[in-house]
Amino acid sequence: MMLLADTLWIVDQAKILGFDLCGLVRAEKFPELEQMPDWLARGYAGEMKYLEDPRRSDPQTAMPGIRSVIVCLLNYNTERPLSSDPALPIEYSKPTGWISRYAWGDDYHDVLRERLDALVESLRERFTEPFEARAYVDTGPIQERVLAKYAGLGWLGKNTLLLNQMLGSFFFLGVILTTLDLEPTLGENELPPPDLCGSCRRCLDACPTQAFVEPYVMDARKCISYLTIELRGSIPEEFREPMGNHVFGCDICQDVCPWNRRAPIVSTPQFQPRVFPAREENRGTSLPPQEESLYLPRLEWLLGLSEVDFRELFRGSAVKRAKWRGLMRNACMALGNSGLRPGMTDHGRIRSLVERLAVSEDQVLAESARWALSRIQ
Repeated sequence: MMLLADTLWIVDQAKILGFDLCGLVRAEKFPELEQMPDWLARGYAGEMKYLEDPRRSDPQTAMPGIRSVIVCLLNYNTERPLSSDPALPIEYSKPTGWISRYAWGDDYHDVLRERLDALVESLRERFTEPFEARAYVDTGPIQERVLAKYAGLGWLGKNTLLLNQMLGSFFFLGVILTTLDLEPTLGENELPPPDLCGSCRRCLDACPTQAFVEPYVMDARKCISYLTIELRGSIPEEFREPMGNHVFGCDICQDVCPWNRRAPIVSTPQFQPRVFPAREENRGTSLPPQEESLYLPRLEWLLGLSEVDFRELFRGSAVKRAKWRGLMRNACMALGNSGLRPGMTDHGRIRSLVERLAVSEDQVLAESARWALSRIQ
């Protein structure tokens, strides 16, 4: 086994590379991982078949010869109002959608992967013996949040997310699986951070679709993030109104969490909301040029995007996972919940955009557009 000094060096090196926290843990089968088969048997994973990979229940099977996991944490809490704020600036009075905070900027997979790869290179410079190492950012057969808990980075909250007493939950997790036998950051008799959720139920009660079956257990099929990103078919009727204006992901259970009130703000350029210049078709017309942003994007702008526009604008963005079809479907749901009515500003232009989608050969998209039209009259 490597020395404690090696572990401390890795933690320091991770912070030099820009990570906020880093912890090391042995690749063991922790209690939370044993609950995975039962959760899957209840159907809570929905269409996310990749979660059925048996390796996700036992880190020892995730990579040949694995002995240790390095878990790195990166804060993305940018300085913008929360989705739960009762009042938003007046300039956002037009129908807008909500994109989850983590997807406002560059694709976090790319941002974290670059730093993790740099950390792997640092490991190869320090340790001369042959070893294997694989970096993953939500792409490997591993449950990062469970390993993060036993690496000492936080506790698993009632909303099923990892919570940290100082950083809240607006952060990304990335891991490095390795055959190196590294000293864990928690000592042999040292317990993970205690659960500080206490009697609080804010995340459970605030969920519009009641996705939490009970504290610490989520039915992903009801989660707005699942509905807007992972689900490929029609949005079930019972969830359409509760979805509100969400077009990609959801932050509600984090926005209401008391531990996020004190979470530090970061100014990392890659995580600031993307801003796009005014569309060319608006130039020289009566429509004023208007920049578009992934923070509260205008639904009219989203609904006017072609598939070519989508591929170009969302290159290197996490939003591309929803695909153009999914984003249009979600924007229709948000429009149907926007309260837009005849006589209101932009009604005619927005309605014409949705009418074009309503005659699409794609039945899911066409039905979603017709639902929106029925709601805006």
